[in-house]
Amino acid sequence: MTVLITVLVPGPLRAKTGGESRLEVELGEAATLGALLDELAQRYPALERRLRDEQAGLRRYVNFYVDGEECRRLDGPSTALRDRGEVQIIPSVAGG
Repeated sequence: MTVLITVLVPGPLRAKTGGESRLEVELGEAATLGALLDELAQRYPALERRLRDEQAGLRRYVNFYVDGEECRRLDGPSTALRDRGEVQIIPSVAGG
């Protein structure tokens, strides 16, 4: 069984995805946020460096929303993804 996930990519990160704002990703049965990020890392290595640190941990200045819920309030990288679900990537914006 495969799970289809839509990933919404914000403007500042689209250069890392060839300009794409929406990515459709198919995952196997173990569909988690971590598995999704592993797949994105294979497809878009430059994007990986912006999303996870050297130990593959979620970067603290990037928020991941799984079907509208911030993943850190759920199970972080272990958050299960549902078929036809949506993951939104939102980098923090600093200003001054």
